[in-house]
Amino acid sequence: MSPKPAPDPRRVLPAVDRLAAAARGRCPELPAWAATAGAREALAEARAGGSVPQGEDLVATACSRALDLARPRPARVVNATGVVLHTNLGRALLAPGAADAARDAAIRYCDLELDLASGRRGDRLGSLARKLALLGGAEAALVVNNNAAALLLVVAALARGREVVVSRGELVEIGGSFRLPEILEAAGARLVEVGTTNRTHPGDYRRAIGPATALLLKVHRSNFEQRGFVAEVGVAELAAIGAEAALPVVEDLGSGTLVDLRAQGFPEESYAPARLRLGAGAVCFSGDKLLGGPQAGILLGRRSLIDALRVHPLARALRVDRMTLAALDWTADALLSGDATERLPVLRQLRETADAVLRRAQALAERLAPHAAASGAQLGVEASRAPVGGGSLPGVELPSWAVALRVAGAAGADALAARLRAAAVPVVARVAGDAVLLDARTLLPGDDAAVEAALAHALMGTRASGTVLARDLRC
Repeated sequence: MSPKPAPDPRRVLPAVDRLAAAARGRCPELPAWAATAGAREALAEARAGGSVPQGEDLVATACSRALDLARPRPARVVNATGVVLHTNLGRALLAPGAADAARDAAIRYCDLELDLASGRRGDRLGSLARKLALLGGAEAALVVNNNAAALLLVVAALARGREVVVSRGELVEIGGSFRLPEILEAAGARLVEVGTTNRTHPGDYRRAIGPATALLLKVHRSNFEQRGFVAEVGVAELAAIGAEAALPVVEDLGSGTLVDLRAQGFPEESYAPARLRLGAGAVCFSGDKLLGGPQAGILLGRRSLIDALRVHPLARALRVDRMTLAALDWTADALLSGDATERLPVLRQLRETADAVLRRAQALAERLAPHAAASGAQLGVEASRAPVGGGSLPGVELPSWAVALRVAGAAGADALAARLRAAAVPVVARVAGDAVLLDARTLLPGDDAAVEAALAHALMGTRASGTVLARDLRC
């Protein structure tokens, strides 16, 4: 007689409500909806997996899924990487005044699209477009929801069904695997590549221009750089080629600033007004990078080109909301006032001297020293180089200083960095060799206490308690 088959362990899995109740018993701070959702996810995984967790293991899985779901997002983290424009951490910090303006616009009615003088529908951008045009030395300006949207709108409005000429050395892939050729295709244009990966000459553009050509596009290599045997056509020469053929020339800067930082060592292509003066018909760039404002796509240029973008159907689909407009308007006012280098956090961080960063790193090291000594970790202050980041200025690094931590063990620095990220207020650091670097350039006032708490947690090897539901951990 053949033996009876073993019973399927999935048959004894608890009901959703029972598992949710157990999860709330273990994690009382969980809201009921999150416990239920976490229980469903845990049970679905158990049914689909090869091994079926039981008892406390199943409850722990349900709690973990529920806590992750209920945690406020985006939540506060400490940026100890030294990367001022860290894409994964939100890029440029908003100035408090800009954040207050966005909040006021969000919680009150506002004249978003109302002309108060006539009582009729007004322009959503209002005076903001005029302020940006003033700052950029442009005839006109337009704002959309990010720079990829700005480029999409440019191509759709000016070149749909026709050809866009781009150097092969500028066919970039930006964050999130968005590739320039795919953006052009989505906008309905045909890409014409010229030159080679490393060298493009004026004649390459001239030979590519034909009856179907609609636009000459120059794209800043915002997340990589080329060195060695390279050549490219500058925007001034490209503008002259465009003028010969009566074609518009648009430059996608990726990251542009309206404050001239070239004297501080920033590359010339970072200053948007100078690009227009070299002859570009229009430029576009992000609002939340070197500009120091909210996420947005800024377009500056000749009125005829900007007007063509403004009336295109996509302009409505890509428009910004009132909170973005309010924050960007405040940022533009700060830039026009002439004291933006003090009022905008990104400019303060980029311009802070290495000596000032060193003093802050030393103060942090003194605060952390007792915790390091108690655990046997090595601690010191070391010079570092901090990339600007954010797909902005490849190869541009700022001199900086960091608190370096070294611990024994097989996993070493990687394990310590992971435990810092698991703290109640996560601390995101850099790992360089066997050291975890807490770069002081991007530490904000009040961050030292959070770093100390995270390090105490990390050196004990404990995990965060799950109290990340607390509302004061929001950004």
